[in-house]
Amino acid sequence: MPDVTQDDIGAYIAKAGMAAWDVPGIDTTTPRRDLKTVGIIGAGTMGGGIAMNFATAGFDVKIVETTQDALDRGLKVVRGNYQRSADKGRFPQDEVEARMGRFDGRLALADLAECDLVIEAVFENMDLKKQIFTELNRVMKPGAILATNTSALDIDEIASVTDRPADVIGLHFFSPANVMKLLEIVRAAKTADDVVATCMDLAKTINKVATLVGVCPGFVGNRILFARQIQAQKLLYQGVLPWDVDAALNAFGFKMGPFQMSDLAGLDIGWSKGATTDNPIRDRLCEMDRRGQKTQAGFYDYDEARRPIPSDVTAGIIQDITGAAPIQMPADEILKVLLHPMINEAVKILEENKAQRPSDIDVVWLNGYGWPPDSGGPMLYGDVIGPGAVLDTMTRLGAEDPAFSPAERLRQLAAEGGKFTEIDTGGLKT
Repeated sequence: MPDVTQDDIGAYIAKAGMAAWDVPGIDTTTPRRDLKTVGIIGAGTMGGGIAMNFATAGFDVKIVETTQDALDRGLKVVRGNYQRSADKGRFPQDEVEARMGRFDGRLALADLAECDLVIEAVFENMDLKKQIFTELNRVMKPGAILATNTSALDIDEIASVTDRPADVIGLHFFSPANVMKLLEIVRAAKTADDVVATCMDLAKTINKVATLVGVCPGFVGNRILFARQIQAQKLLYQGVLPWDVDAALNAFGFKMGPFQMSDLAGLDIGWSKGATTDNPIRDRLCEMDRRGQKTQAGFYDYDEARRPIPSDVTAGIIQDITGAAPIQMPADEILKVLLHPMINEAVKILEENKAQRPSDIDVVWLNGYGWPPDSGGPMLYGDVIGPGAVLDTMTRLGAEDPAFSPAERLRQLAAEGGKFTEIDTGGLKT
């Protein structure tokens, strides 16, 4: 592929952002549902952040928690977020009270019965989500949109406990939900056209960048992220240290690498004391109370300003568990191992018709995961380095782990000299 200029990349990103709003079969003639009141289930980090988007946009929001203490805690965090914005001059002080006045805290799902849209934002547990949707099916008024904020679970399975699967959709916000621009709108097998159309319009109303995706583990963004995370873990077992992995991605343009990100989020997410998971390095760190920035130690050590410092303790743990002596792997080789599987997984997503178009995948990664804009996203970056280079890496990685075998369309592109950004598999299918 000829050299791509920054002007070319900027034009591509702008065009991709416009295209993401275009849903074949849905246009101005498709009916929309009237949305005036919104219900949020869960006032934690995600639920509170999601609710802020709606209150900021002028919606009345009912927010439900299981206890008064949890509800009060959640609303206190929301108020604090608004107050900090006012203190920084982003809006007048009286706007804090105006926005908080749109919140109505409740302790029962039945109190959401008359809402036009309800978004479930509890933790990732299928049984819990199915229990909630069973109750929503019972109490919600006809025509209400029932949305889940799940980041990876099967929305068709969630919808199966209702007798109105046409009303069920995924609205996957990204954390912090009141800041991050991306909204993955996940169309399930039976989601109605008017529900999709209403939610696409809603994304604009609450100032989000939306992409419509299909149901598969992790949808588009997290599915690709999982591929990168698996390879990052494999590098540790080869003796590459976490800070070298992160440094390669930082130099490429990512603000955070996988281990920096894990420390920020908290290594104990989904972990409990004494647990044995498929990540023994993480288990050992957590057992030592090295749970990330919040404990001033995780993969990295942290000083008082939360600056990350490579840790001899972590290096020792990794060598003890993996048996691999530390090695220095060139940064360009680290990037191949981390980025090429992302491109390959994106091609598989397109082959499975879980994304509308290649550029939508770039929109997801630019707006939800911090892909550096100067390289345009994984699909455009794939065009720059060429499908042959990606195929070489995936042939090697696939020989080690069949889950990373090259996608058939990747083989075809490499043989024919095609472009990732021009892959056409017929769009999204449910």
